[in-house]
Amino acid sequence: MKEIITAQRNFFNTHATKNIHFRRAQLKTLQKALEQNEALLHEAIYNDFKKSEFDNYTTELSLLYRDIKEARKMIFKWARKENVSTGILNFPASSYIIPEPLGVCLVIGAWNYPYQLSFAPIIAAITAGNTVILKPSELPTNTAAAMAKIVKENFDPAFFTVVEGGVEETQELLKQKFDKMFFTGSTKVGKIVYKAAAENLTPVTLELGGKSPAIVTENCNLKISVKRLVWGKFLNSGQTCIAPDYVLVHKSIEKQFLEQTKKEIESQHFAFENDNYLQIINSNNFERLTKMLVKEKIYYGGETNVETRCIQPTIMQNVTLEDAVMQEEIFGPILPVITYETIEEAIALVNSLPKPLSCYLFTKSSSIKKKVLKEISFGGGAINETVMHITNENLPFGGVGHSGMGNYHGEAGFKTFTHYKSVMDKPTWLDPSIRYYPHSPFRLKLMRRFMKF
Repeated sequence: MKEIITAQRNFFNTHATKNIHFRRAQLKTLQKALEQNEALLHEAIYNDFKKSEFDNYTTELSLLYRDIKEARKMIFKWARKENVSTGILNFPASSYIIPEPLGVCLVIGAWNYPYQLSFAPIIAAITAGNTVILKPSELPTNTAAAMAKIVKENFDPAFFTVVEGGVEETQELLKQKFDKMFFTGSTKVGKIVYKAAAENLTPVTLELGGKSPAIVTENCNLKISVKRLVWGKFLNSGQTCIAPDYVLVHKSIEKQFLEQTKKEIESQHFAFENDNYLQIINSNNFERLTKMLVKEKIYYGGETNVETRCIQPTIMQNVTLEDAVMQEEIFGPILPVITYETIEEAIALVNSLPKPLSCYLFTKSSSIKKKVLKEISFGGGAINETVMHITNENLPFGGVGHSGMGNYHGEAGFKTFTHYKSVMDKPTWLDPSIRYYPHSPFRLKLMRRFMKF
């Protein structure tokens, strides 16, 4: 690990990565490498998850291509020196801010969207001019191997490399000195990464998770609301950090909501063979999810198959905060439904839990929309939609509180991997003596006047 990091630090110190054309060339290389290896990437993710080519392209690769296109287009603007006002106190002088790369970066990817959640921060790090080490999750073994192969064949390891392995390798990496750490995963592991970063005062971005609520009001467009909820919840078989974790439904429409949700699930025909459903990542997660199922609270679904690691899309009703399904982020195809009578009650329930990564509101009421946006703190979200806010590169993506710190995507990603260096540039042809000794009442009077500007 030390040799890898030393090689990257030596390469960074050549200042090659500070050249904008170099960065754009590396981004182009990454795009070509991904495009030329799409067949390999499709096969690997199918072997790990049963994820279809359609879902792999739409939820992973297409987002990366969009990120690269945006970065190559905007990099000159993002990386340029910014002139700022100096003020009369420092006349004559000019002031400006220079974006500069942080240095050697570590990106620890997540398993649920292994390509998108690994390469998206990589794209941001490269755009900002850093060298980078990727540690992909070891859980989807085929996708980790595919990413390592692609990077090895296309990049100088002194600039960009992949470290494969499990917990031991990750722990060893965390012991090293980096200039930036970026982690996507659980809050539990995020705390470990944060603690390790603190040992070296390394800045860190944590993209975590949490129980993201969806609030359905009595005056929503129920059919469209349910259609979008079902899609967002069961995409990737619920193994999505920004999936609606639970639904708060107004009591007056509970029956209609449950019936419409069941109808929508059945109409989608979720199944491996239909290329729209995935396996649970491993046996441990499968077992964890099955323990959340309470037979008498299952409104629909609940069937499981341990051999294929498949859990049928499931709706649970009459759920309370004391139920196991509400004790942790679900990260699977189980949808708990909780009723409320007033929007104040719904907001209070959400706020009784740690701040979520996402929040979704389905309503036609502008007053309710304003109230929810004002009174609930969350990383990002949508009104009358789920998940799709992640596709807008103009919206910074990240959590708050237990759901994470820092953000990325688009310019926000560039800023995450950049230090903004402040400079005052002053000539020597004029040097007013007012600030120097000896002091006097007259000089103080002048300073009082100048300091107001």
